[in-house]
Amino acid sequence: MRIGVISDLHANYVATEAVLDAMGPVDMVWCLGDLVGYGAEPNECIQAVQPFQLRGLRGNHDLAAIGQAPLSLFNKDAAAAVAWTKDALTPENRTFLEGLPERRVESGKFTLVHGSPREPVWEYLLEPQQALENFPFFETPLCMVGHTHIPLLFDEHGEGGVVRDDFVVTHRNRPFQRLIINPGSVGQPRDRNPKAAYMIIETFPLRLEWRRVAYNIAKAQRRILQAGLPSSLADRLSQGV
Repeated sequence: MRIGVISDLHANYVATEAVLDAMGPVDMVWCLGDLVGYGAEPNECIQAVQPFQLRGLRGNHDLAAIGQAPLSLFNKDAAAAVAWTKDALTPENRTFLEGLPERRVESGKFTLVHGSPREPVWEYLLEPQQALENFPFFETPLCMVGHTHIPLLFDEHGEGGVVRDDFVVTHRNRPFQRLIINPGSVGQPRDRNPKAAYMIIETFPLRLEWRRVAYNIAKAQRRILQAGLPSSLADRLSQGV
């Protein structure tokens, strides 16, 4: 089985299109949350992923956009984008977000969450010690997380960290028992690489591939500004922060 893994689209439809085109044929898509927030095209992003055999999750921005998380939990610009998104969402897409779970287990081997297995929506899992503390909170060999917007890899020994550029892990080149994996962000990368990030997983034999793809950042920036959203949300796309 060939699976596309995406996270943190953040209403960046230009980046989402580029990723969905680049991943090629897949049997299903796993989306680790935050389809909306920050960007100017939340409805388009939600609709773009639905034709796939989708396994989706809710993220913190998704919760806020449907009124299930207070704006006080977000910084000024993020809160402005959430308020804008609330008004922009169609009733159908709001219902779609409301139906997303906070955790999934796929094929008995993959736990999917947005934040961390310990706190599925809100925890930013960034450090090896955090990863070690989180392994008892899931039972599968692999756990997929998002939320940080940074591609990451941690094993059960506390080894790992940021994944740079395109990268492949198999049992042959890196033997492991259990892993926590972050594909990075489609719509707002924060590892100083502005290219959209995603993953391809092949399940037999297991192959984990982190990928980056360039997209028309200027076009995405124009759409943010045209929507009247804070200019900082456009500026950061070209910097990857």
